[in-house]
Amino acid sequence: MGALSSRMWSGRNPEEDEPPREGGAAAREEEAPVEAAEQAGPAVVHEEQASELPGVSTGQAGHKRKASPGGPRAKVPRKKMDKSRGIYESLFLGGENSDVKICAFQREWRLHRSYLCRSGYFSSMFCGAWLETNMSTIEMQMPDENIDREAFHEVLGFLYSRRIAIPPSRVIAILATASMLQLDELIQQCEDLMRATVRTDTVCSYYYSAENYGLQSIRYICRQWLLDNLMIRQNDELLLEINLNLMKELIASSDLLVVGVEMDVYTTLKKWMYLHLEARTCSESQRAVLPAQLCFAKFRSESDSSPFLDSNQGRTFVPVFQKLRLPYIICDLPSAHVIDQDGLIPATWLTPVYKEQWLALLRAEQSRELGPMDIYVSDIGGNSMRCGGQLLSDEQCSWTWTGFNFGWDLVVCYVNKRIVFRRSAMNKSCGLGVSLLWQKSCLPLRVISLDSTGKAVLRRETEYSVLSLRKDQELEVVNLQNQDLTFPMYVACNFLYLPGESGAGPSGESSRSPMN
Repeated sequence: MGALSSRMWSGRNPEEDEPPREGGAAAREEEAPVEAAEQAGPAVVHEEQASELPGVSTGQAGHKRKASPGGPRAKVPRKKMDKSRGIYESLFLGGENSDVKICAFQREWRLHRSYLCRSGYFSSMFCGAWLETNMSTIEMQMPDENIDREAFHEVLGFLYSRRIAIPPSRVIAILATASMLQLDELIQQCEDLMRATVRTDTVCSYYYSAENYGLQSIRYICRQWLLDNLMIRQNDELLLEINLNLMKELIASSDLLVVGVEMDVYTTLKKWMYLHLEARTCSESQRAVLPAQLCFAKFRSESDSSPFLDSNQGRTFVPVFQKLRLPYIICDLPSAHVIDQDGLIPATWLTPVYKEQWLALLRAEQSRELGPMDIYVSDIGGNSMRCGGQLLSDEQCSWTWTGFNFGWDLVVCYVNKRIVFRRSAMNKSCGLGVSLLWQKSCLPLRVISLDSTGKAVLRRETEYSVLSLRKDQELEVVNLQNQDLTFPMYVACNFLYLPGESGAGPSGESSRSPMN
């Protein structure tokens, strides 16, 4: 036995260059350093200390405090700190010597063009040929509903003090305001905070905001979090926040961590659809009492027994349910009964799937068809069976996945920090002889450990391969003996059945080969 080649992914943040300092000479002369306030929770970023904080960029490159060789950085003089605070209080809060008024949210700010020009938005306004260029009072209408008065006030104050406290609950409003005012360094601070605080109650709002404001790295992180956690950390609030387009993308992905089998994906979609139909009109106690099937039974009777997805309300959810991998759901008899009893999926979807599965079974039993000799990763994307299991501790265990294609009884074993596949022919429930066939399956196997917030602390993934196993033979898939493991740990795999030649395999040995 030999282990499949694998690669280790370690999460790291890319280096982020600090943008050049903004503002004119007058602004630089009046700017003074401020010591960071020590507090937990919100991210408090000061102009002079930001360069010392990991993962924070303020756009003040080249203006760090000097330190003696090998020694600590010099402390900020108290007089300069007091001066900076005085500028914020007298000029921003007090409006002394103001030369422009900004009106928004039914409030007036008496401000200064030299400080406002630190923003790209105001710099273009005051230095260009705009109507507002020479106006002393400027009425502003906010183009983004995420911007509120508190965020607008905080960001205007940032232009004077170069410091701002950003709690996770306020980061979207600050980000929206910083984006409108074109403050790249503040956008970066918001991005750093979001990256560090992705969790169940923030992931969806961060994802949608990342799409709106072009934060591609945050969008990717949130999407990966949802792929890893959707089937594990289900709660009503999270499912309610996932809109139709996002759920469609998640369900279609082969990277979705399915703990169980494809039928569990269908069960999740039922609950998600029920919540979006009924939960907004029900109290939390009512929601806990009413199971989803009662809701759909009501809709089914009202629509004269037609499948719910053919009804007016159900059509909204059709694009998502079309991403279900039905061939791997109906191949299990109890699951097929549930699909039939629920009455959600139209017969026009199911009939071709049943036909194709029956013909595939006949080919597997009666034909010597070898199947394709060349398999490409792109062929697996939407066609593979996703299944997984959970390891609660570092103890030997094994399990099987119900409804595996055509009676191939695959046993997954965890022993001595190794994941081993064994093909067993002991299951007598299969009436046909297909469980004895020489068969092949394509897979990448993933091993994932998540911390309490859902962040992956371990991600190990094998290459795509084609496996051939005879009955009662074993194959080591991944070896974790030199790895520090965190439990619970999840083992997920994608399988694609390939017809194989009846009879014994070459030399009677298990085999594996890389894919193209």
